[in-house]
Amino acid sequence: MRTLLVSACTMLSLSALAQNSQQMKPADTEVWEPVPKVIVSGTATCSAPDDAIILFDGKSLQQWENEKGGTPQWQVKNGALTVVKGAGMIKTKQQFEDFQLHIEWRTPAVVDGEGQGRGNSGVFLQEYYELQVLDSYNNRTYSNGQAGSFYKQKIPLVNASKKPGEWQTYDVIWTAPRFHADGSLQSPARATVLQNGVLVQNNVTLEGQTQYIGKPFYEKHGPKSIALQDHGNPVSYRNIWIRTL
Repeated sequence: MRTLLVSACTMLSLSALAQNSQQMKPADTEVWEPVPKVIVSGTATCSAPDDAIILFDGKSLQQWENEKGGTPQWQVKNGALTVVKGAGMIKTKQQFEDFQLHIEWRTPAVVDGEGQGRGNSGVFLQEYYELQVLDSYNNRTYSNGQAGSFYKQKIPLVNASKKPGEWQTYDVIWTAPRFHADGSLQSPARATVLQNGVLVQNNVTLEGQTQYIGKPFYEKHGPKSIALQDHGNPVSYRNIWIRTL
């Protein structure tokens, strides 16, 4: 009986959150202050250790699929993987729980747009939790939506962004959320992120899945893919590898 009551309470809570989100606007969850201090990061990149799974080697997309499980239509050229507008999100065929992820990304050298419309993409950890990719070099936007943020949740400690057209890195240590059998949260997701070798997220706890409108909340899931977002901008990626923990 207690299990049934907990499950019912969980369902009611999720329903209330979803209903509340429907009454909100995107701006309701934008946080503009404080503004992370701008710093100059280092130049080193990171090659994969011998126990890593290579997700993109600059040549093949055999580790990836589109949202419907088909062949990705992003462009592979000169060792980089680039978003093709309208092709949709791509995700790894393999699914993960706890991991160390390394990924390098580059926004277009020719600046087009401003705010969230400039060099926008995203790395979705376990498909649901977005680590924002954005051209945040001299580009003002809400602080919880700039590069290095967990979108609409966690402001980065500093702005370690490089100039448009320069390669940047994310190194992520991810601890997946765990759930009870009835779907209620046992322990939330946690993450540490270095951008260009600089700590921007220090073992932060996430409030739930990324939401564009409304507050984040958790829904039960197990291992999931790494996904890359098509936001309509020609953002590029390379040297993607992961280690399971």
